[in-house]
Amino acid sequence: MITTAKRLDIIEEYYFSSKLREVRQLASEGKPIINMGIGSPDLQPSQAVIDAVVLAMQDENAHQYQSYQGLPELRQGMADFYKNNYRVALNPANEILPLMGSKEGIMHISLAFLNEGDQVLIPNPGYPTYTSVTNLVGAVPVYYDLKENNNWEPDFEALEKLDLSKVKIMWIGYPHMPTGARGSLELFEKLVAFAKKHNILLVNDNPYSFVLNDNPMSLLQVEGAKDVVLELNSLSKTFNMAGWRVGMLLGNAACIDAVLKVKSNMDSGMFYGIQKGAIEALKSDKTWFESMNAIYKKRRILTEQLAEKLGCKVYKEGVGLFVWAKLPDGITSAEKFIDEILYDKSIFITPGTIFGSNGEGYIRFALCVKEKKVQEAINRF
Repeated sequence: MITTAKRLDIIEEYYFSSKLREVRQLASEGKPIINMGIGSPDLQPSQAVIDAVVLAMQDENAHQYQSYQGLPELRQGMADFYKNNYRVALNPANEILPLMGSKEGIMHISLAFLNEGDQVLIPNPGYPTYTSVTNLVGAVPVYYDLKENNNWEPDFEALEKLDLSKVKIMWIGYPHMPTGARGSLELFEKLVAFAKKHNILLVNDNPYSFVLNDNPMSLLQVEGAKDVVLELNSLSKTFNMAGWRVGMLLGNAACIDAVLKVKSNMDSGMFYGIQKGAIEALKSDKTWFESMNAIYKKRRILTEQLAEKLGCKVYKEGVGLFVWAKLPDGITSAEKFIDEILYDKSIFITPGTIFGSNGEGYIRFALCVKEKKVQEAINRF
């Protein structure tokens, strides 16, 4: 019997990997499943993006190994995107690193900076991958609370009471996943000051800032942020390119270089055609965002109606690709609640518990379902 590595003893299979097998099994049995669980955009990239990929396929360089740092014009496109949309100036030569999706960046950053026993501040609730990757590299998760009565923002007094001597990285993400809390420039300034005071690498996970949000922000807007900040961003949600796996890491040049040392030993560069499509996507003007948000706004209105039909209280201030809702009084288990709906009404909704203990009592709906399907879900009740 070949034994697995000990690191697997402290992680589990990703929730959606296992749960979606269950959902697919129900669908194979003829159940009319409506999947409102995962944030995988069902909309298409723009035709210009698709055309750029098709054209690139004929380029004589298209099928060779590509640079670990991506095409220079892709890094320039990312720099222009940040300048035009966030008013952040970045040097494409050493402050930007294209990634095969921002999720891989979580692993690369962790491998580059964490030693065994180092501690990592992780939001509760927050993206589960922060915890699993921290465990995989032998570091120690330290959870900090985000709660509705504080608008899902950190309690800095509570943070200051922690022993921060072993903390190396702090993960944040605004607009926040799963709640949709917007954050603010004032919050970002506090976070940067906190990171500088305690010599912590502050990493902002920022893939949702253009979805139903009239004020996109970057942590790098804060003066002096580059001293301690890295930011992850992605084309997955913004440009409906989730399966293309195009992300970016931006910020401190020395930190970018450290991550490149890891990344260059783990892949051989992003496919040329995808890079060309990404370059075209990054040129999109405000009409693209307006057209996408017009669709998402209609879906959100209907999804809120569905949540309220279930007796839930919607977090109305939320932005991004999800609707976050508090369960009715008396419901003690989010997972039991969503399973009853899955098996009785064939609708899959995400329980808040997968994002941390502060997610108990909440559920999350993705806006990646067409209006007629959301209406059908409402009608089932």
